[in-house]
Amino acid sequence: MSETANKILVVDDEAQITRVLRTSLRAHRYEIRTAADGVSALDTFHDWKPELIITDLQMPEMNGIELCREIRKLSNIPIIVLSVKGEEKTKVEALDAGADDYITKPFGIEELLARVRATLRRSSSNQAEEIPAILSDGDFQIELAAHKVTVRGEEMHLTPKEFDLLVFLFQNRGKVVTHRAILAAIWGGNFTEQTEYLRVFLGQLRKKIEENPSAPKYIVTEPWVGYRFNPS
Repeated sequence: MSETANKILVVDDEAQITRVLRTSLRAHRYEIRTAADGVSALDTFHDWKPELIITDLQMPEMNGIELCREIRKLSNIPIIVLSVKGEEKTKVEALDAGADDYITKPFGIEELLARVRATLRRSSSNQAEEIPAILSDGDFQIELAAHKVTVRGEEMHLTPKEFDLLVFLFQNRGKVVTHRAILAAIWGGNFTEQTEYLRVFLGQLRKKIEENPSAPKYIVTEPWVGYRFNPS
């Protein structure tokens, strides 16, 4: 295996799923390790330092949501969750716990590979970008390296995707930003029609930063177009 191969940890208690994913991902020159539950996955994470985690939600010992929360205490490594249809509430909970993306079972291997490529590409791009260390305007101060957000003098605890979304809106403050532009910037060009991502993350972000989420003053909806961010 090449030293430059991306390291992916696959976490699922279904042996058939992990076998298929391991074979398919290795065929595309990724370096793969697997775990059957969250506890084992945490051990592998500490020992192996993967660059991406793909995890199921329903598992023994420690489920996928708990695993996301534990990983987020340690790292901003991208996480893709696998969920079955009808798990909308659980899916939202996983995203709020720090997952970056989700794929609904059953899924095609080509869709999974596309998500993996896009997630790793965004992660690499985020690490390479040179941007100011601190963004400050109005009620907001954002420390980029520390992933620290202060609103009205109070520190807010955001998931990695909520943080990326807020930074993008902040950098385009005062402008109307379309749904497609936000989706392309945060999730990639393949996801510009998936407005459910915005519904989930905008709702969660508003709950955390707005004084009255039902009547937001910072993230203002521009009907049928997108959003406008006002930091003061």
